[in-house]
Amino acid sequence: MATTFDYKVRDRTGTLIQGSLDGDSLPLVVSRLRSMGYLPVSVTPVNSRGLKTEVVIPGLTDRIKAKDVAVFTRQFATMVDAGLSISRALTVLSTQVSNKFLAIKLREVRDDVEVGLALSDALAKHPKVFDELYVSMVRAGELGGSIDVVLRSVATQLEKQVELARKIKGAMAYPVVVLSVIGIIFVAMMVLIVPVFSRLFKTLGAPLPTPTKIVIDISGVLASWRALIVVAVIVGAVLILRRWIKTEKGRLKWDAFKLKPPIFGPLAHKAALARFSYTLSSLMSSGVPVMEALDIVGRASGNAVVAKATQEIKVAVRQGRPFTDPMRSNPLFPLLLVQMVEVGEQTGALDDMLFRAAGYYQGEVDQTVENLSSILEPLMVVVMGAVVGTVIISLYLPMLTYIKYVK
Repeated sequence: MATTFDYKVRDRTGTLIQGSLDGDSLPLVVSRLRSMGYLPVSVTPVNSRGLKTEVVIPGLTDRIKAKDVAVFTRQFATMVDAGLSISRALTVLSTQVSNKFLAIKLREVRDDVEVGLALSDALAKHPKVFDELYVSMVRAGELGGSIDVVLRSVATQLEKQVELARKIKGAMAYPVVVLSVIGIIFVAMMVLIVPVFSRLFKTLGAPLPTPTKIVIDISGVLASWRALIVVAVIVGAVLILRRWIKTEKGRLKWDAFKLKPPIFGPLAHKAALARFSYTLSSLMSSGVPVMEALDIVGRASGNAVVAKATQEIKVAVRQGRPFTDPMRSNPLFPLLLVQMVEVGEQTGALDDMLFRAAGYYQGEVDQTVENLSSILEPLMVVVMGAVVGTVIISLYLPMLTYIKYVK
């Protein structure tokens, strides 16, 4: 049974390199490190030191982020372009990547390549790390003899995706934090402050205005065991919604809904168009056949609406019709994109026009994200003021009524 060894080695320049390597025994690992051109400084079995043993929860603690894959791909492309063999490049990178689970996958890919497997086939054995789009582009590069060019294109594609996801998450962070604070304040008022007023109102015995009754009723629910029922209902509704979204019909409606809300709907729409355009452009420029490229774009889009639209384009192309026929009748595609695709078809530069379209919509996304803070900040302040103000006004309304009862 293979054991994982931590090692410290020096390369030919004297640089100290640290990493881990799987092997059947310590001498075999040392021998392997020497064959790789390193001078072993220390090699230690991981399991021999209790403090080093970790609990790995599949899907949680062993996750490999898209950013890690993007950084690896850029370094991989640079090394291959510099003349290093694929096997050697994978060996070096497996010792340098910061994510140890990615390092394990890279060593497995390297081992498969060393026994004669094509790089694309070796990568395809790890679909959770290297998706279909990644593998297809690498395969096209292998067939065309331009693996270094394709790897640079893949690296650029991944970097754009990571940057887009980072910007969208950054834009979402502010409203999520503010809404969370509003929720905490609301619950605290319902549980701690409203019951005090409720007991006061009962001692006075005067009739309460309708808004005050509603606030007191909500407080009564949240401050009692009935709050557990509310939580159970909310959790149940979320689980049912998630199960419905997993169905084909539910997924299509949910993804269509995500493109409609104000502010975030247009952002999601432009991001989907940028991803669609850049992915299709990258695949076509890498030499992937159009029909296969459309299949991959649909599956890699992450949106059922985009996938459905892509399939409609595929049907049209198979029938000998131009790309723009189904695009014109689909509200997903704006007129600008349709016109750019039409020009690309007429000039024989469809991949270039799609690349330009992707750049345009990427710029639109960037601008929208930059404007979100100025749009959301006053909106969130208004929401917070409305929630807190409504509760306070509801509690003080009875004071106006009680003036009539004071002699």
